Amino acid sequence: MSLLDVDELTVTFAGRGGSGTRAVAGVSFAVDQGEVVGLVGESGCGKSVTSLALMGLLPRRGVTVGGRAVFNGTDLLSLRPSAMRDLRGSQLAMIFQDPLSSLNPVVPIGVQVTEILQRHRGLRGAGARKEAATLLDRVGIPDPTRRLKEYPHQLSGGMRQRALIAMAVACAPRLLIADEPTTALDVTIQAQILELLKELVDQQGTALLMITHDLGVVAGLCDRVNVLYAGKVVEAADRRPLFAAPAHPYAHGLLGSIPRLDAPRGDRLNPIRGSINDRIDWADGCAFAPRCDFYTLECLQGAPELSELGGAPDAGHPGHEVRCVNPVTTTTETTEAAV
Repeated sequence: MSLLDVDELTVTFAGRGGSGTRAVAGVSFAVDQGEVVGLVGESGCGKSVTSLALMGLLPRRGVTVGGRAVFNGTDLLSLRPSAMRDLRGSQLAMIFQDPLSSLNPVVPIGVQVTEILQRHRGLRGAGARKEAATLLDRVGIPDPTRRLKEYPHQLSGGMRQRALIAMAVACAPRLLIADEPTTALDVTIQAQILELLKELVDQQGTALLMITHDLGVVAGLCDRVNVLYAGKVVEAADRRPLFAAPAHPYAHGLLGSIPRLDAPRGDRLNPIRGSINDRIDWADGCAFAPRCDFYTLECLQGAPELSELGGAPDAGHPGHEVRCVNPVTTTTETTEAAV
């Protein structure tokens, strides 16, 4: 059994007049100990809502969460708020997308880090401050003792993100969720943050759920990738098979829209047409059909199932799965050249 097994997770936000918006429409995936799993897709596909549901951070009113999310034998979605608070920070931790809004602007960094140490590790006073300084030093923040006394606005974007990572790993959690942790950072700081996350996974055996729209991050960090569209996983595969031969037209389009260094000068990019709003309900067919270049009438005959591509997987291990009645067929050599 995996460390985390998510089975048919659904999240529906209530709307006026009784109509609701389903942001997550039945997401299933698994994360093993020491594994890095990616949730990939453009904004609005349900990635962040999935992570917030797993952490128990969605509003209790106006939101309906269904399905199962079994972490270490316990269904996170059925836990009482007090039990979830005990797990959150100690066994489960999350790095949020915007460090400036995630940190309290009127509380020094040191107080925010030591609060976690007090709550979950029972450290107090000088012992907690010493451990907090050690954590900041571990994530690469220079002069950590002085930084403990500073406020979030006094730190650079990279330092704030490192402070969030220090808080997330303070109790050596078994599962770490990173929600676009490099979005607002320049490329050099991005590389440093990703390297830091990779070291934490290697040293602690922590399982990492990486939520991102950056396929470069996926290529350099993730072991297995789940591509989301309109609240469902449309393709799931190990990193190399996915990049070598994406089967779902959406995943194929995401990879095809990446600029190529070996492309002739003046070549136009080939983006996916339309936007995330140009979709149909899954009950009526494939939600990606209005934007798909491989569309057929069969695409409108109900939602396709997520099924194995090219035969059954190895025993006990998921293979290359795709939710499409007309998957893309490209040669491995051609697609690898594009990546």
